[in-house]
Amino acid sequence: MPYTGLSDFICDLEKHSELHRIKTFVDPVLEITEITDRISKSGGNALLFESTGTSFPLLINAFGSDKRMAMALSQRDLDQAAVEIASIFDGISESRDSLLKKISSIPVLVKISGYLPSHVKGKGICQQVVHRNPDLSILPVIKCWPHDGGRFITLPLVHTIHPLTGKTNVGMYRMQILDNNTTAMHWQRHKTGANHFEEWKKTGRKMPVSVALGGDPVYTYAATAPLPENIDEYILAGFLRKKKVNLVRCITNDLYVPSDADIVIEGYVDPAEEPVLEGPFGDHTGFYSLADYYPKLHVTCITHSHKAVYPATVVGIPPMEDVWFAKATEKIFLAPLKLVILPETEDFHMPEAGVAHNLVIVKIRKSYPGQGKKVISSLMGAGQMMFTKYLVVVSGDVDIRNYRQLSEHVFRNTTFKNDLLFMSGPLDVLDHTSDVLALGGKMGIDATIKFKEEKPVEMTEDFSVEMKVVVTGLNQSEDRQAVAKSKKEFAEKFRKDDIRLILAVDKTVDVNDMYQVAWQVLGNSDPSRDAELVPDNILYIDGTIKAYRDGGFMRKWPNVVCSSKETIECIDRKWESLGIGDLISSPSIKNSRLLLPGNDEVITNS
Repeated sequence: MPYTGLSDFICDLEKHSELHRIKTFVDPVLEITEITDRISKSGGNALLFESTGTSFPLLINAFGSDKRMAMALSQRDLDQAAVEIASIFDGISESRDSLLKKISSIPVLVKISGYLPSHVKGKGICQQVVHRNPDLSILPVIKCWPHDGGRFITLPLVHTIHPLTGKTNVGMYRMQILDNNTTAMHWQRHKTGANHFEEWKKTGRKMPVSVALGGDPVYTYAATAPLPENIDEYILAGFLRKKKVNLVRCITNDLYVPSDADIVIEGYVDPAEEPVLEGPFGDHTGFYSLADYYPKLHVTCITHSHKAVYPATVVGIPPMEDVWFAKATEKIFLAPLKLVILPETEDFHMPEAGVAHNLVIVKIRKSYPGQGKKVISSLMGAGQMMFTKYLVVVSGDVDIRNYRQLSEHVFRNTTFKNDLLFMSGPLDVLDHTSDVLALGGKMGIDATIKFKEEKPVEMTEDFSVEMKVVVTGLNQSEDRQAVAKSKKEFAEKFRKDDIRLILAVDKTVDVNDMYQVAWQVLGNSDPSRDAELVPDNILYIDGTIKAYRDGGFMRKWPNVVCSSKETIECIDRKWESLGIGDLISSPSIKNSRLLLPGNDEVITNS
């Protein structure tokens, strides 16, 4: 069912026992994050903080399960959405070699047209209350982590428009509160919002920006979805909720926002103005994204509904709420991926530890030699897949979400000296491992079942069927040559032992926790620099902190994201009064062993 504002969604969550109401005052500065981190990582409910020090309650972890994500998208389950989208794409893409077949597609197109967003006259629910002298301090904006640069709006639907084409965009770009009527606007160089900003620069005019918060929760997902540029996000939202989105004109600019949004922040960015320092921010990578310069948003008006709820999310060391966005995308965008880019695709998966871009698994229907490498080359330049660091392509009867089965399949069907593809290309701005910002190494692994033309002499039917992996912890802070030494030592030690993979991590990493190992290796390595064969068929990946390498690192190396000891102890004392069950230990207690050194946002080279 479509929802009219977050209050409507909250009622449904409560009806399905998916919500905890917290009446005790909880400080939006650090405390809400610590509670949410514990609940999110333990698979708990959505949280509604009713006492925030403002007149607005705060909803968080609302998308943090398969069930809640499906509810947010007005679906019975996510598989239902995938089937419906696949059927529409199949109907549109079938051969149209006869008039009858062409006519048969009309109902599909008519159905889609019914979901197109429309502009409506008058004021919307989101404009029941109007603040023409805006003050951002009326909102319970959270400070997530100890070394964040300040408070951040974390679920904003940022509306922009191209000054020449009139094409609109809704993106999700975090916003740091600078003062009561200005924020920083963190649209990265690869994003559509940044593209619009560059075009407004050329006009010499101020750029209108409006930010919606809340409304039907499907809007939030649509703003994060990997849609092609210039495809209206509200078309996807309308299709998913089976009801078109009504948009109303803002009070102080000509942009349109959902009528049923909870809160709207209107304003402008002046391209002639110097950018402002934004960050650090504890990001979805599990590390702090470091301070950098971004445009400033001037707030001209704030509007909201009478029953407005402030939405927020917290990101950090995975798994957290954003994991469920990735799971939804895997299902919803499989059909478009097959139609637009790779028809041989059967499935794709972004493991949690890979935080979306660091690792992607693709399963294909293979029909000719070299197809695995072709898929790697195609996807490394396709839309947001261009940010992928490690891409594994498989074929055959393998469950790509069963990691034991997947690993065995990869080792069985791969000779690393023949099946690895290294390349350089664009990376997410948040990636901290490359020598140059937003540009670094990538690695593709062709683990498809090989045809006879592809099999090297040494690959026989029983070739390396048994998976053997070595994980080693290194103390680089004491010995900067540890990695170089370990490569030689391990290569010699395991040359005759059929070892296929060596993962090097710092000694602070729990080598018995493969989830943590995977997250650290994927997050701390640049494939072109840190992955090599020692000898020919042992793949060694250096997932250690590069700030300690000989000569240091040319960029600042960020620390991991953890709550402070003081915040943890505060929430321990407050827990019983929250009414949300037995005490859950803070995930930051274990993760804090990864903090090096000084417990700040940047690891120094000492």
